[in-house]
Amino acid sequence: MSIGNLQDYGNKGNNFPWQLKMLQGFTSMINVLLGNTVGATKVTTILRPTASGTITAGKTSISISNVGTANGSVSSITLKPNETINFDAGGISNTLNAIVYSAAGTEFLIITVQ
Repeated sequence: MSIGNLQDYGNKGNNFPWQLKMLQGFTSMINVLLGNTVGATKVTTILRPTASGTITAGKTSISISNVGTANGSVSSITLKPNETINFDAGGISNTLNAIVYSAAGTEFLIITVQ
């Protein structure tokens, strides 16, 4: 790393500025490759459906709770009253697939984060 050594009066042999710029450059490249936006805000949505529907792909977190009095379904699996299912993409650049639900005859509380 001697290429960054400064030879001016106060910084003889100091390569900290060069190393810092290299690390900042690596961080920028990693963020671009992973699709991360520094300081990006996540968008939270809350739904209270009483019919069938689909949660679109691309969410990072989903929570579905059956707050009604009858059974519903999530991805063809029965969701009984007072049960909750949570999905988490598990990583910064990971997202979930589309999820089909049916709240016909009951009521769901759905919270998504994108």
